[in-house]
Amino acid sequence: MTVTSSTVLKVEKKEINLTFPGMINPVTWDIHAFPVFFGGTERTEDGLITSVPSVQLVYFGNADSKKFDKQGSAWEDAFLDLIEDIQDKRDIFKHIRIARFASRTLDHELEKNTKSVVPYFSSTFIIMALFSVITCMMLDWVRSKPWLGLLGNVSAAMATLGAFGFCMYAGVDFIGINLAAPFLMIGIGIDDTFVMLAAWRRTSIKLSVPERMAQMLSEAAVSITITSVTDFFSFWIGIFSPFPSVTIFCIYSGAATVCLFIWHLTFFAACVAISGYCEQKNLHSVFCFKVLPVSKSQDRCFLYRWFCSGGVDPNDVDNPKDNQEHGLMVFFRDYFAVMLNNGCVKFLVILIFCVYLLGAGYGITQIEEGLERRKVAKSDSYAIEFFDREDDYYKEFPYRIQVVISGQYDYSSPAVQRQVENLTQTFENTSYISSNRLYTKSWLRDFTQYVERNRDYLNISIDNNEKFINVLKELYLGPSSTNSLDVKFDEKGENIIAMRFFIQAVNISGTEHEKEMVRALRKICKESPLNATVFHPYFVFFDQFELVRSLSIQNMGIGAGIMMIVSFIFIPNIRCAFWVALSIISIEAGVVGYMALWGVNLDSISMINLIMCIGFSVDFTAHICYAYMSSSAKTPDEKVKESLYALGVPIFQGSISTILGMIALLLANNYIFSVFFKMVFLVVFCGAMHGLFLLPVLLSLFGPGSFFSKKKEQDMKLSNIEKSLPHPYCIPHPQFTLNGSNLGAIKDSTLPTIERYAKKPYKTFGDIDKDLGLGTSAENSSESSIHSQKKPSVDDAALERRYREAWRRNSDQNLDQCHNPRVLDIFGNDSEGEYYPRGREESPRQAYSMQRPQVRGRYNDYRRRYSPPEETYYHHPNSALTRSSSYHNIVHPRFIKESRFP
Repeated sequence: MTVTSSTVLKVEKKEINLTFPGMINPVTWDIHAFPVFFGGTERTEDGLITSVPSVQLVYFGNADSKKFDKQGSAWEDAFLDLIEDIQDKRDIFKHIRIARFASRTLDHELEKNTKSVVPYFSSTFIIMALFSVITCMMLDWVRSKPWLGLLGNVSAAMATLGAFGFCMYAGVDFIGINLAAPFLMIGIGIDDTFVMLAAWRRTSIKLSVPERMAQMLSEAAVSITITSVTDFFSFWIGIFSPFPSVTIFCIYSGAATVCLFIWHLTFFAACVAISGYCEQKNLHSVFCFKVLPVSKSQDRCFLYRWFCSGGVDPNDVDNPKDNQEHGLMVFFRDYFAVMLNNGCVKFLVILIFCVYLLGAGYGITQIEEGLERRKVAKSDSYAIEFFDREDDYYKEFPYRIQVVISGQYDYSSPAVQRQVENLTQTFENTSYISSNRLYTKSWLRDFTQYVERNRDYLNISIDNNEKFINVLKELYLGPSSTNSLDVKFDEKGENIIAMRFFIQAVNISGTEHEKEMVRALRKICKESPLNATVFHPYFVFFDQFELVRSLSIQNMGIGAGIMMIVSFIFIPNIRCAFWVALSIISIEAGVVGYMALWGVNLDSISMINLIMCIGFSVDFTAHICYAYMSSSAKTPDEKVKESLYALGVPIFQGSISTILGMIALLLANNYIFSVFFKMVFLVVFCGAMHGLFLLPVLLSLFGPGSFFSKKKEQDMKLSNIEKSLPHPYCIPHPQFTLNGSNLGAIKDSTLPTIERYAKKPYKTFGDIDKDLGLGTSAENSSESSIHSQKKPSVDDAALERRYREAWRRNSDQNLDQCHNPRVLDIFGNDSEGEYYPRGREESPRQAYSMQRPQVRGRYNDYRRRYSPPEETYYHHPNSALTRSSSYHNIVHPRFIKESRFP
């Protein structure tokens, strides 16, 4: 155990001769090398020392047992407190400045770093809660979800506490850097909260709560699963790191990610369901009392309209005043998406992306490796001054390195003595170690020379192990000897089980030089026949320099591959998988490049963040890709609109909330947590920009449904009937009703109009090969619908001729005379008959369905709103059912649900 203090001295009146660069202690005969303990000395041409700016004093303590270890720790604490009191508080020293450092200084500094973050937990939670509550609000006080925004934070906090408790119960060590994980988990949890709430807002308010929950989870759960799986795998990769700190942090963070996924799909989903029932009852979103919708609160005071009105009128569900959409969602669909669909904007986005990649590439070339010692401590720590003085005055002779030989050897044997001497000389012959024997402190070398000088005078011999041990103990290793701590005896004191000697490093400058030195010294130890190893307290930093680059590249490569596989499993489209992969590589390159430009080195702390960022880089891009793939729109521009309408707001909210959650780490004012903030900010910002700007543009240009794949996909989606027609047939909505008689009633003059509508392809819901009965009678239509699979195939020419003959045969009929009030909707169901049953008998099945309260209420509602007067209702009891696209189909929830074509 060592304590080092550095004192600044100025030697003005007395000059010291440096011809022999050291001094011999006349009592102990120990040699002290001046350059090792004097820093920044100034000498004359004759080798005389004129000034000594700094003197280094080293004190060794005994830590052989727990008792000695406790005594040494108490002595260190008392020493540090004393220097702080007399120098920093009372300012007793006028001309001397003491920079101190103890063996437990790094432990103390890491503990201080941990404690510096704790006060910001409460403030961070408050900020995140306020942000969540505010962004979950709407002008509609029934559809607003402020409590769900708060409960999203609670869910994330509960999941993190549960995961930490489980890891501690499992015996995993807790380190200070783990305190950065709760800030990350709150950000991830809030992101999932916003995704689920956005999916809830897109469900129809006419559906029941279980149906809305099913639709919400069918959309949001996939996105949440993708992000949770990718985040878990990124932390799982870090678990296998050789650095214990990285392994421990990834274990805690990975467990928190799993718990967060479970909590959100159970606890938070249950909270959403409860909120859904409150919304169904038209209860106020904050105070839970029943309120009136906007359409019925016009006669109320303005305070009630502003702070209490909301929801819908159950008797007038489709009133536009009561069905206002979320403002930000409308903005992303009607303004932001329209802007991105502009050709000039697409070109500008790609141009900015290229500039971004150039900046990232330049930053990668400027990256520096290594964790500077001063960055481990807080900016106001006493250790900062010691590290700075050490770098300023002791770079010529920077490191006093220990060489430890463990194992029981017979040191009285000349062969073993030769092996130790050869090992020592091998170290001294390297360019990293001083070749001057004055700077090497080896008790074995000094002891054998001592015996040779005094063999005749003292009449001693070390020919065997017993004599060697006796002479060593009695004559050389006295209580005042500085070598007493360099030899370790067994319990009986009869054999040496370990020894050490010191070598002096010289002229080591820079991280690369330090890595080469450690590599060379360890190679020498490995090639030696002795069980030797080298040690210095700073080797923990040098090991990071050696491994961090290769490990970072390896982890990023493996992580990116796993993320691509996971994304392809959940989004099985080769184009989307390619663009997700490109986004991952682009985001990782941006984080590495711009972190270098932001002053962050590649070290163990930044490596943790790079591992974590692999999973975070998939979050926003996966959301957009999944929304784009699941969109039912036909054109790329419409797909972009639907994607941004669905996930533009969650991405915006999630990125802002994550950055807000990490601001507390920046306020803690220490390097470790500031690196976390910088890198999380970079990955979240780059991910959000890729998700909101770059990826929609790339998908619209090169993704599914784009110009390059449009023709192929359209051919795949067309039914056999549609392919057989001269043009892809389209149901012209709402100008025409479609059945055989109506088509026959269209005169030749209307054919151009049909051809005009035929330019847009149309595909029915369900079986794409289903015969729609076009140009046939009602009976044939029904039969063909039932036995479509049994009929033989018809060639294209014959089928085209069949339709044209039907058109000519019925061309003299009038379109208006052929209108039939018995109407089929576009799915073949007698939908209007359900709402207009006057003048005809109901089938037993329809009569039975009308007995159900839900159907009966729907029937009464639509009968009251849309049924025409009885005297104007003209009924043909034996007429064929026709196909219609009337208004009630548009507003009917079943139509809305089924019209989402795959």
